[in-house]
Order: sequence, then C-alpha cells, then structure tokens
Amino acid sequence: MPNDRRLEIKRLDPEMFEVSVKGRPPSLHTVSLTEARYQELTGGQATPEALIEYSFTFLLDREPNTSILRHFDLGVISRYFPEFQDAVRDWLAG
Repeated sequence: MPNDRRLEIKRLDPEMFEVSVKGRPPSLHTVSLTEARYQELTGGQATPEALIEYSFTFLLDREPNTSILRHFDLGVISRYFPEFQDAVRDWLAG
C-alpha cells in the first residue's frame, strides 16, 4: 500500500464497520461483515478488524480508493476479484 495512505477502521456494530482511507483524496466506506462470512473467510484465525484491513489493502493494491464502493458487504469483493478468497487464505497462512 502506498505510504500516503492510512486506514482507520471503526466497528459501528457487531457486523458493520466504517473504514476511513486517509490519502489523496481521502474516502469513507461502510462495510458489512456477517459472522458467517467472517468464519467462512478466516475460520476465526484473525479478528474481523484485521480481515477488513487486509481486504482494503487488497482492494487498494488493485484500484484507487475512489473506485471502491462507499457501502458494501465484504462478500461482494469476490464478485469483482475472484482471487480474493485465495488471497485471504494465503494471508492467513502467513
């Protein structure tokens, strides 16, 4: 991720997160992550916040923050980037 970008993640409720991308230009996103999707992707091996952070890093490596949807469910990433689930597994494997 470019050095001029920083992520701030705030949990709004058990399944909703606000992600602020501090960069040029900054952007604000609301992301839902159900417990089922979280377990499917991580098996509990990382916190939901860490998964959200990884997911945004993944997206920012592929597109500018201004192209990322403002409101979305984390599961939608796989529709645009079919390799996402494999990338998460690789990330978890270290």
